[in-house]
Amino acid sequence: QVQLVESGGGLVQPGGSLRLSCAASGIIFSTYLMGWYRQGPGKQRELVATIGRGGTTNYADSVKGRFTISRDNAKNTVYLQMNSLKSEDTAVYYCNAGGNLILPGSWWGQGTQVTVSS
Repeated sequence: QVQLVESGGGLVQPGGSLRLSCAASGIIFSTYLMGWYRQGPGKQRELVATIGRGGTTNYADSVKGRFTISRDNAKNTVYLQMNSLKSEDTAVYYCNAGGNLILPGSWWGQGTQVTVSS
């Protein structure tokens, strides 16, 4: 049974930072591309960042230079370091496994809420 469990969300002021974590189980983690997606209020779910098996990264234009995705294969965990947060980053952030650079895979976490507000 595949499980993706996100953590690290919360309330942060504009300009602040958060680090999200996603712990995976039930898959051979090192063989899968991992991704972070988000869904803001009244918006469709969108890609934030992906990281391939070899560590190649890909980012949405809206987060380039502010967010960093990374992975630790020994811990079966993918991270999203978010800096210089803006109000428009407010969303539920979801971890995803098994997708590609364009489309998400079949496995999703439950999501973690990130709220950027003063």
